[in-house]
Amino acid sequence: MPIEAIYGPDDFENSPRRSATAPAPGHPCANRAADLPMPSLEWTDEVARATAHLYERVKSVITPIEWPLLAPTIKAINELKGQRDAVILAHNYQTPEIFHCVADITGDSLQLAVEATKVKASTIIQCGVHFMAETSKILNPHKRVLIPDSRAGCSLASSITGADIRLLRERFPGVPVVAYVNTSADVKAEVDICCTSSNAVAVVESLNVPEVMFLPDQYLAKYVASKTDVKIIAWKGACEVHERFTGDELRAYREADPSVQIIAHPECPPDVLAEADFTGSTAHMINWVRNNRSKRVVMITECSMADNVKAELPDVEMVRPCNLCPHMKRITLAKILDSLLTLGEEVTIDPVIAEKARRPIERMIDLKN
Repeated sequence: MPIEAIYGPDDFENSPRRSATAPAPGHPCANRAADLPMPSLEWTDEVARATAHLYERVKSVITPIEWPLLAPTIKAINELKGQRDAVILAHNYQTPEIFHCVADITGDSLQLAVEATKVKASTIIQCGVHFMAETSKILNPHKRVLIPDSRAGCSLASSITGADIRLLRERFPGVPVVAYVNTSADVKAEVDICCTSSNAVAVVESLNVPEVMFLPDQYLAKYVASKTDVKIIAWKGACEVHERFTGDELRAYREADPSVQIIAHPECPPDVLAEADFTGSTAHMINWVRNNRSKRVVMITECSMADNVKAELPDVEMVRPCNLCPHMKRITLAKILDSLLTLGEEVTIDPVIAEKARRPIERMIDLKN
């Protein structure tokens, strides 16, 4: 069914707003370990031998000319992880040299949230955007959580505040609030349960109520509304990557090659999803390609994911619309190396907010389990 209503910050007077892209940086821990010296980043025969197996993973998407520029930093990162008792979590939108060559755990937001609860290392380096690092910290309050660049924000997370949730609750008393995991700790602390694009419909229906508030992604809300009889009250948020895709763009791909398979993320507008052969989360999209092995695939999502799938499945031709997330691309090998050397930038959350935010995240994870 269509969504019942949609709201945004302009619908409430005196609603405080945050920066569109820059969350507050973390504060370094007072008793953190000393900085380590910068290792050599020269391309040598030893580096070539030590990283040869990693280049095999990415040789279909990284050229032999590029590899000597990346390999020394990759080798240094992988060695420093042991020294720092650190584990790297990387989202599917990270570039191949990060995703395939230094990450210990990869996945979509739900997979990373679940795996974050199982980490044994004392330090987590989150290669993704700030709300993902916050989620790891919320689930691991006694571990050090680092993000290589705290400016890695999210247009969805910045579209709504905890104050907005309180105003919505005043307007719709008794209606449960489902928050996309792409939100700040401040927002999560005010909601009933979190969801990701992998489990959004299941989460909404698990509440066994006739109506929910679903926020902040208006397009994911419309997708969920099309899959359930639960009435949806939505928020006027959008992913700046996915909302740029259009149905006309997809029709042009089909006209050029009628055999092409198009798979899309549910954060895309409805006219895009209507043209897609499959709609699903990043994890579901990857599994679809693995299972179907179509000759040519257009992945309607952030561009680096197509590179990561291509590296794994070189026989599948990935046609790249290539909308890049500027926030994900703030995370680089050089910044990961710096995080390991200096233990910056550390993510900190007010303990009261973190405790309140943990409950809706754990409720989501418990539903999966």
